[in-house]
Amino acid sequence: MAGHTNQAKQFTLDRLDHLVLTVRDIDATVDFYTRALGMEAVTFGEGRRALNFGGSKINLHPYGNEFLPKAAMPTPGSADLCFTTGTPIEKVLAQLDAQGIEVEEGPVQRTGAQGSLRSVYVRDPDGNLLEISNLL
Repeated sequence: MAGHTNQAKQFTLDRLDHLVLTVRDIDATVDFYTRALGMEAVTFGEGRRALNFGGSKINLHPYGNEFLPKAAMPTPGSADLCFTTGTPIEKVLAQLDAQGIEVEEGPVQRTGAQGSLRSVYVRDPDGNLLEISNLL
């Protein structure tokens, strides 16, 4: 956006608090993320479902019946997310294998927000690409 680069900074953002995934089957999504990635399933509001991990949360919206306000074009399987863990990637791979979850790629080296990563990639039930990484 030309002309906006010289404006004084009005505020800064600290972190991502939560994001929303639009999914075809909330129960299958909750099962995958709790079983495979160790997230905690939570219910909030009037029966809404979410997944907690670290200091963040993933809110789940049922496809075709999303909560308002919502994204302009909510679509299952359109996310590409990266999660970091202090658990060594070898132990992550062993857990994924024990759960029967196919690793699509990795371990490979990537670059994250805070530096180099050692990552593996898997897909959730909707086909979202999930990168699970160790900060190097």
